[in-house]
Amino acid sequence: MKEQLLQEIRHAVQELFSAQVTEKDIILQPTNKEYTGDTTLVTFSLTKLSKKKPEETGTLIGEYLKKNSKLVSSFEVVKGFLNLTITDSYWKNFIIETLPKENFGFTPPTEKSPQVMVEYSSPNTNKPLHLGHIRNNLLGYSVAEILKATGNRVVKVNMVNDRGIHICKSMLAWAKWGNGETPQSSGIKGDHLIGKYYVLFDKKLKEEINPVPSTEENTEEAEKNSALMKEVQQMLRNWEAGDKETIALWKMMNSWAYEGFDVTYKNLGIDFDKIYYESETYLLGKKIVEEGLSKKIFYKKEDGSVWVNLTDVGLDEKVLLRSDGTSIYITQDLGTAQLRFDDYRELEQLIYVVGNEQDYHFKVLKEIFKKLERPWAYGLFHLSYGMVDLPSGKMKSREGTVVDADDLIHEMNETAKTTTEQLGKVEGLSKEEAEKLYHTLAMGALKYFILKVDPKKRMLFNPADSIDFNGNTGPFIQYTHARIYSVLEKGKKILSENKTGLEIPELNAEEKEIIKIIHRFPETLQEAGREFSPAAIANYVYELAKAFNHFYHLHTIADAENIPLSFFRLKLSGLTAQIIRQSMAVLGIEVPVRM
Repeated sequence: MKEQLLQEIRHAVQELFSAQVTEKDIILQPTNKEYTGDTTLVTFSLTKLSKKKPEETGTLIGEYLKKNSKLVSSFEVVKGFLNLTITDSYWKNFIIETLPKENFGFTPPTEKSPQVMVEYSSPNTNKPLHLGHIRNNLLGYSVAEILKATGNRVVKVNMVNDRGIHICKSMLAWAKWGNGETPQSSGIKGDHLIGKYYVLFDKKLKEEINPVPSTEENTEEAEKNSALMKEVQQMLRNWEAGDKETIALWKMMNSWAYEGFDVTYKNLGIDFDKIYYESETYLLGKKIVEEGLSKKIFYKKEDGSVWVNLTDVGLDEKVLLRSDGTSIYITQDLGTAQLRFDDYRELEQLIYVVGNEQDYHFKVLKEIFKKLERPWAYGLFHLSYGMVDLPSGKMKSREGTVVDADDLIHEMNETAKTTTEQLGKVEGLSKEEAEKLYHTLAMGALKYFILKVDPKKRMLFNPADSIDFNGNTGPFIQYTHARIYSVLEKGKKILSENKTGLEIPELNAEEKEIIKIIHRFPETLQEAGREFSPAAIANYVYELAKAFNHFYHLHTIADAENIPLSFFRLKLSGLTAQIIRQSMAVLGIEVPVRM
């Protein structure tokens, strides 16, 4: 429709004003709900061609389109806006063509489709996943699914930070004060047990440097010179040197972390095509550092540390290797990026889903590879997202003041159970069916609440608000889907026995609104893919669910007294359910058929 309208508006401008206009200069937007119309032409940019006022320009184009276009049935001019009403015949034909399509709006990837990699999760093996990781995982998974639905070959990867100074802190604390405690002996989930010792290390460190110096700078200096930090640094050197005892401890504790992560990922409904480990990539990163030194792109300081100067591109000087030769995060990121483009030779874009506190880090990473003349450097993209806050404030892993992912999932399940039982939505369900429903609703609430927010924005998460069955929430949309299935079940006989086929009557305002929203689905999906924004889909599907509920409350659907009308409305309801299901699927959300 949009392409046809653009062509017809170009012809109108040429005929009326003897002027040429490109499609880029024609601005079409959805009509403001306060006015009559389906799409609106902004006429301000055309006045220089018409040499007339915006209102007169709009009236002339509107009259031309009404006379010459098969799409436009009527128009209304409001100041510099030409509101166009599209003919019912267009909407009817659209529904007839769309109904047979199983995955309307989706573009299946082919062997020639662009290959895109999305990295998300990126946990450290010194602590369990927390609320911040949840936003990361849900955002990364959804972006990957949206890119897949818009015709890309997508590789979903996880980068596990399984080595380094932070991991050694947990290892040292367990070695000194753990008394052989294991997940089996303690009954504590593996990643939680390791997190316990990470917090314990920080506590012991503070005890050692007590009283705490008066300034942050003094505190950092005291920590750096403490006996505990020196032990940790020695442990990291031992690990890099391949010390058998250190490696054995590291492997044992990391295995606890992986078992714990897998449980959390399963509960979240998150998966990966490939998992990379920092321990397997940091040496490649060191080789890249050596390459940069040999090409005089990097330089060594007197203490032996290796740096890159990026002041020529508006950044700073950045350390790449410590003076003792141990690597840092940027070292392993250099190695990992190179390995990925080696592993996937057709890879066009590598998207890092990482919080906005790492904006500078990824600017540095990209500029380093540009200096190293890697052709794929321009395909590195940082999907920077805002932090998640709670009503109680900011979280701090080191101090143990984070909202644990497993605890949050459990709390969401319990809230979903209580809310669902209070509303009486589990009647007729077995215990197993009810438990599955609670989890489906809990994850729908959690995922939708987080994904409906623009990724770039910082957000406040309140579990109680997310589980509401009314308003812009996951459960409201899930309930709408189940309601449609109930309607379809009621109209099953009409759907199976109708012999006349689809006869579309004159459309009422509510039917037309649903059709218009469904019509926008492919465009909205493409926009979400371009912007890497699941929020575009989340807010779209809420609008569709809201429109259906409005239609449902005003009109009968499965009314056997008027079979052709009921058949059409049942088909329209089924298509609505399909688009809700497709939209929620790319958000990683299941929709129940019974509630």
